[in-house]
Amino acid sequence: MTQDLIESTATLHVSDEFDALMERLDAIEPVLKANGAANEDAKRLSDDVVAALHESGVFRIGIPVSLGGYEFSPRQVIAVIEKLAYADASTGWSVMALQMESGTTAAYLSDEATNDLYADGGYALMAGQGTRPGNGRAHKVDGGYLLSGSWQFASGVPHAQYIHTAALVEATGEAKIFTIPKNLTTVVDNWNVMGLRATGSHDYIIEDAFVPDAYVYDIGTKEASHGGALYHVGLANMAGMNHAGWALGVGRRLLDEMAVLARKKSGTPGASVDTDQFYAEFAEAEAKLRSARAFVMSVWEANEAALAEGRTLGTEEETLTRLALNNATWSVHAVGVTVYKWAGTAALRTGDLQRYFRDLHAGTQHMTSGPVVLQQTGKALAGLAKNPSWQFFSLVETDDQA
Repeated sequence: MTQDLIESTATLHVSDEFDALMERLDAIEPVLKANGAANEDAKRLSDDVVAALHESGVFRIGIPVSLGGYEFSPRQVIAVIEKLAYADASTGWSVMALQMESGTTAAYLSDEATNDLYADGGYALMAGQGTRPGNGRAHKVDGGYLLSGSWQFASGVPHAQYIHTAALVEATGEAKIFTIPKNLTTVVDNWNVMGLRATGSHDYIIEDAFVPDAYVYDIGTKEASHGGALYHVGLANMAGMNHAGWALGVGRRLLDEMAVLARKKSGTPGASVDTDQFYAEFAEAEAKLRSARAFVMSVWEANEAALAEGRTLGTEEETLTRLALNNATWSVHAVGVTVYKWAGTAALRTGDLQRYFRDLHAGTQHMTSGPVVLQQTGKALAGLAKNPSWQFFSLVETDDQA
């Protein structure tokens, strides 16, 4: 399938900060793990966790180098989110959302906006709903837009200074992303859920807030104002790499917790973990997780090669990117079911296993891993879609005569 040339001469940046950041994340892992339960009760990350994350520099991984960020390559981003999700699922999810929205905002907004938001090498954190533009409406006025609407799932919003949100322009129906100060919104404290409680993914309401033109960009853009080829993947594929990293980290933690529990139970009277069936199912779960990770990394290695050659991702590459995420999510779901089965009553009690099981099931509900996306990837790969292309999260077909 054809691929468009990237107009810019930007190359794919592979950061030399990666190893040092991973070491810093290793150093703060005990803090992230120790605060998991308390974070859940508070419906937000603790001040100690947030301070440790800022100090590590992890919120810079998606920000262009030209604006003081690290601008990690896709596989570097995946590895970072994987590590954080392993330490604590809600922490990994929150950082995933905050850094991704902050980084893409930096890449796609104009100099006028970024000179304000990323002045002197600093950064502002963004949170909000970027996948459902139909929840908001924007009325064009001189110099900008009047924005109104109601959105859900602003992951990490307790720690953000700005809201990044999607809405439709009334006159044209165009979907755009708007960036406004959080104090111009009403955050609704209603994140009362089964899993990922510590992400504080509250609803928020905006009523006739003025958003200057400089703080608005097209939702489907793949043309970056700042940064290199990374940002030519667009928002949907950026979400794909981040969510894949999260799923893989959660799966690895679940299997490692199960292995520790199995060793504790082994040798006790009637221990189910001392059966051939447990051995076989644990091996199958390990194979599912490792296979899913290999698929994700293989797809993103190919994507990085395309970007490094100055090409945007073609339809087949975008299809495989979405399929790799879906496969990772539901492979990890299968791993979680296996762990829950063999953990027995230990999975029922308050603790890391129970929390990870609930967090996993919350994460599977994100639209990026939903059944419709899977169906569309299958249609495209089977050659049953007419002149397909991906527009945001939807596969669009074009009649040959159009």
